[in-house]
Amino acid sequence: MHPDLVLLSARLLDPVTGRFLPHSALAASGGLISCLGDDREVRALAGPATTVIDLKGAVVSPGFVDGHLHPVSGAERTRGVDLSGCADLAAVRSTLARAREGLTAGAWLRGWGLDPNVFGDLPVSAATLGPVVDGVPALLDLFDGHSVLAGSRALELAGVDGPRQFEQAAEVVCDEQGRPTGLLLEDAACELVEAAAPRATAAEERAQLSAVLRGMAAAGLTGGHAMDAHGNSLDLYAALEADGELPLRLRVAPHCQPGADAESVAELIRGQGVGGRLWRVAGVKLFIDGTIDNGTAWLEHPDCHGDSAHAFWPDPQQYTRAVGQLHRAGVATATHAIGDAAVRHVLDSLARARTGTPPRTGDVRHRVEHIETVPDGTVRRFAELGVTASMQPTHCCDYTRADHTDNWSRRLGEERAGRGWRCRDLAEAGVRVVLGSDWPIAPYAPLGVMAGARHRRPTRDLAQPPHGIDQALSPLQALQGITVHPAWVDGEEERAGRPAVGHRADLTVLADDPLTVADTDLAALPVLLTVVDGRPTHRADHL
Repeated sequence: MHPDLVLLSARLLDPVTGRFLPHSALAASGGLISCLGDDREVRALAGPATTVIDLKGAVVSPGFVDGHLHPVSGAERTRGVDLSGCADLAAVRSTLARAREGLTAGAWLRGWGLDPNVFGDLPVSAATLGPVVDGVPALLDLFDGHSVLAGSRALELAGVDGPRQFEQAAEVVCDEQGRPTGLLLEDAACELVEAAAPRATAAEERAQLSAVLRGMAAAGLTGGHAMDAHGNSLDLYAALEADGELPLRLRVAPHCQPGADAESVAELIRGQGVGGRLWRVAGVKLFIDGTIDNGTAWLEHPDCHGDSAHAFWPDPQQYTRAVGQLHRAGVATATHAIGDAAVRHVLDSLARARTGTPPRTGDVRHRVEHIETVPDGTVRRFAELGVTASMQPTHCCDYTRADHTDNWSRRLGEERAGRGWRCRDLAEAGVRVVLGSDWPIAPYAPLGVMAGARHRRPTRDLAQPPHGIDQALSPLQALQGITVHPAWVDGEEERAGRPAVGHRADLTVLADDPLTVADTDLAALPVLLTVVDGRPTHRADHL
């Protein structure tokens, strides 16, 4: 039987060793690597229907996997104008003004990626943006995905005219007179206005998601760990796969909402394993806190504004019970934990789960997401418990500053800001560090994520000093963070993450060796070919 795909004149990079294999060609059949050898012997296997590509010396790596992203909710949130490149208020205002000029009557002014640092010492409010948001329903997503800024007309349409009470840690921020400023913190508050905004049609949702996934494939991604099952996302994945239009392999972790009872957790357990060839539900995503920028993280001591002193769950012990229930059922957990108290509580809960009733399905590979500030003892506990650290280095690069004058650092203070994003300390302690973007919070390009882990400098200005260069990963550690370690935490290390016969033919082909390209040049390294399940999903014009 002839292979489906043959790649010739290749340099095959093993991310476990960091060395090239003594082979120049690869064949794939039925979605798996079926042969490694020299050009002559592998070319001889090709048949009339085989896709044969001469790579002319390009580097073939196991496929890049983003360890934390939100494809469907991200496709929805990135409608409107991109504000992520705006470095100050003037840029935000002018970008919004141009977008407003193109609005039809009654349309909403939408934007995303708004960085609170652009407000400086001014309040993060609709009034601070000025007249550009007056008279039209304006709704702007802040970069962290945990807050929005709504103009007065949007608040009026949503019927939000004062503070609200929420079971979760959410807030309609109001001034001293009790009037909403437009800033809404966390989902329960944000949804008040989002529910009043126009929704995309089913056809628009599918088209948006398809375009996003194609862009991810072109950037070199072969897979991603989707940290939600937002709305009808499972139906969208199934529909795209049925039509041969799903270009990524996706592991989907539905949310376990704060305060979930035993039956709600049981329902999530029953939903495990649903999926198709390229996507499946595996694991559960939980939140134990919010974000430092919003003052909704959970810190051992309040931040410099007196905020971030509480967990997301009304009763943190209920979170512990939910994790134990999932662990006993053999379901892996991924918990959003940003503050030091949040991370400590997650590790305490996992330790307790592992000393209780054994899981029914053997080893369960739990993980913690984000881990933005932790002390030395917590780093050691990750290693002791075998918990994976899932981190997003570009959040450090693009939303904080080396001199700690950014909003995140000022809230934390020098000591806690100085121990931010401890990627290297975790890796050197023997912890598997999985890298991701948290898209749409930060760009999904995996080379940019790896580059950020290595240089820790602002993407928009690489001449700026790095934030915590002692926490930079080596080139090999960064590569392993998007290849080997995502495969391990997914329980797929025997069939993914290496260029080996019998492993999945999920491959990313680059113009040069990512281990030797300079840190600050890595993000611009051309992606020549992306292969998922033995099928090219992106191919450069000259190949």
